[in-house]
Amino acid sequence: MSYEVFLKTFNRSVGNEGGFTNDRRDRGNWTSGKIGVGKLNGTKQGVSAMTYPNLDIINLTDDEIKEIYYRDWWLKLGMDKFRPAISYQMFDAAINHGMSRATKLLQKAVGATADGVIGPNTMGKVKDTELNDLLFKFIAERLQFFTDIRTFDTYGRGWSRRIAHNLKLAAEDN
Repeated sequence: MSYEVFLKTFNRSVGNEGGFTNDRRDRGNWTSGKIGVGKLNGTKQGVSAMTYPNLDIINLTDDEIKEIYYRDWWLKLGMDKFRPAISYQMFDAAINHGMSRATKLLQKAVGATADGVIGPNTMGKVKDTELNDLLFKFIAERLQFFTDIRTFDTYGRGWSRRIAHNLKLAAEDN
């Protein structure tokens, strides 16, 4: 896949993330990943203080954010191995839930062992699953995961909007 596929995916995902936030109730905004512990540095376009505790989050440029996502997320997840429609969904989930959780959700969707590692077994099952089925099952796993999070009452409306948006994109991509 080309860098252009990454750029399209990046622009979609960043649109889901929004600008700078500094919500004290969101563990991602804290450098320790625990509410009230460490510094409250916030999140910008999904780049969080929890994941990048040493970055000046509020002053990150769009180009710096794009480079972080390409280097630390796109390449690390091996998104070039996936069909474009699922690469967007997987990338968006990784940004939202973390790479390991997104991988486990994908593995559950295809009936692979949910170990958080994208290996040959997982990739084989992903490739063997009809694209529509894969998209629906994966997005359903994400929605189920959201409803199991204890902060769903606080953030669930936004998460549900994200899922609705991703369903529309899945229909567009397939």
